[in-house]
Amino acid sequence: MNTEQLIERAKEYISQETNGQFRTEVEQLLSRNDLEELNERFYTDLSFGTGGIRGIMGGGYNRMNTLMIQRASEGLARYIEKNGVLDKKGEKSFALAYDSRNNSALFAKVAAQVMAAHNIRVYLFTSLRPTPELSFAIRYFGTTSGAVCTASHNPKQYNGFKVYWSDGSQIVTPHDKGIIEYVGKVRGDFLSMDYDEAVNKGLIQLIDEEVDVAYLEMVERQVIRPEVLIQYGKEMKIVFTPLHGTGAYLIERTLKKFDVPVITVPEQREPDGNFPTVEFPNPEEASALKMAIDLAKKEGADLVIGTDPDADRVGLAVRQGNEFVLLSGNQHGVLLVDYLFGARKEMGTLPPDSAFVNTVVTTNLQRRIAAAYGAKVYETLTGFKWIAGKIREFEAAGTPKFIFGCEESYGFMIGDEVRDKDSITATIETIEMTLYYKSQGLSLLDRLNQIYEHYGYYEETLVSKYFEGSSGTQTMGRLMDILRNNPAKEIAGILVKEIRDIEDGTTYYPEIGEKKKNIDLPSSNVLQWILVDGSIISGRPSGTEPKIKFYASVAEAEGIGISEAKARVGKKIEGIRSFIAAQIARVE
Repeated sequence: MNTEQLIERAKEYISQETNGQFRTEVEQLLSRNDLEELNERFYTDLSFGTGGIRGIMGGGYNRMNTLMIQRASEGLARYIEKNGVLDKKGEKSFALAYDSRNNSALFAKVAAQVMAAHNIRVYLFTSLRPTPELSFAIRYFGTTSGAVCTASHNPKQYNGFKVYWSDGSQIVTPHDKGIIEYVGKVRGDFLSMDYDEAVNKGLIQLIDEEVDVAYLEMVERQVIRPEVLIQYGKEMKIVFTPLHGTGAYLIERTLKKFDVPVITVPEQREPDGNFPTVEFPNPEEASALKMAIDLAKKEGADLVIGTDPDADRVGLAVRQGNEFVLLSGNQHGVLLVDYLFGARKEMGTLPPDSAFVNTVVTTNLQRRIAAAYGAKVYETLTGFKWIAGKIREFEAAGTPKFIFGCEESYGFMIGDEVRDKDSITATIETIEMTLYYKSQGLSLLDRLNQIYEHYGYYEETLVSKYFEGSSGTQTMGRLMDILRNNPAKEIAGILVKEIRDIEDGTTYYPEIGEKKKNIDLPSSNVLQWILVDGSIISGRPSGTEPKIKFYASVAEAEGIGISEAKARVGKKIEGIRSFIAAQIARVE
């Protein structure tokens, strides 16, 4: 894009942007003739993808701002008018929530005004709420659609607009492609109704306690052994951090209901979009839980729990002697699969046609455990919209009954009343599970080792590489092309048995040089290398951030002892990480 085009697009943006802060940013860039920054902000439009839009906040077409929210909301409103189902009241409606990020409340208000202008009734939370409660609210009111203003666990510079459909799940085909098409046609012709006028006309209906109560009742319904919480809850100390996000209110309220004491990290309890005490507000990052762990050591706590800003993900650290061990999302999921299916089976509440679902990049150990309890197991693409899609299939067929779904990135869905990952429900079930094992003289780490002794030792690793800027997407695409066109025959000295390409649904067998179309999953830019020892490496560009991710799950069979198994797996992981680093180096 040449200089003249950049300046023309910047001036066009200024003429349409109603927010003074974002408009001034671009005006200042023009006055300084900062062509490099103008190019970053205007070389493309921030695209509405399969889940909505997400990006760095600021003025410009390639940034998150009020104009881009208005465009997205306008396109979505037009799509709802044409294709949306009627709600319980026989009208088109929309549920809307927002988290603690800077501008989230503003973006939600702007989106509500656009929806109201289209005569779509908006159920808008009066203050910040977790993403899983938004999913629940869609189902509670039976709305046509919904959205939450959040960038989940991304750095503070980011925000987003995540869109849901009438079943409480993030949008999937055909709605995702349809909405993308409608949004793409919007330029400066969006509608907007005055906020106070919309409230007075009932087109914006403010919600809070009614949904809170119903949601928390749903959380209580997922508890399997309430007597464990009531009887032993006071015996355990829990330190919790919402990482300046939305989690404190509902988690504290839920635990109070069962009389389970919790110590919330005071410096991180209040919502703050600047996330002043953490570099990344992500419970996957050890540094994010440092303050909570330090407090737990001081208080003599047993457990540390942390949720991300929109409280859909949950991290866990468990006391071991005087230290705390951070569990990975895979390990946490392994424990929950084992407990949820095992406890229900013991209590006689596990349906004979129960189902467990996880994603292609999540450990196979979870599927093995669920199958051992008699459950049917399924795998999906990465993302809870695909897990929710399986639930729709089950409901349409009348069987099986969904019990639990999870993915490695600290996301867990317990029961089917929320159709997205839900840290609130996962937290109460994690505490129940911990108390149950404590009553049996076991810690969570003890139980995890018992699982490893029975099924074999599994360990996972993740390698992420950011590719920022206008060339980042092309670089990631080039890397995936290189990997496809040069199929590895061995990795870390281990022969490659299969290479699965989810994009075209094929499996390549290096030993015989054959390719077969045999993968029954929606097309997605994912490659998987299955090694002869059962190790699995998966590579995919992130759908929400400018980075590529490589996941590796490595296992050793049972019977050789955990210490020896860990040593062997460690060496394999070293080799696999070296292989991944070498591939990334090819495009740097």
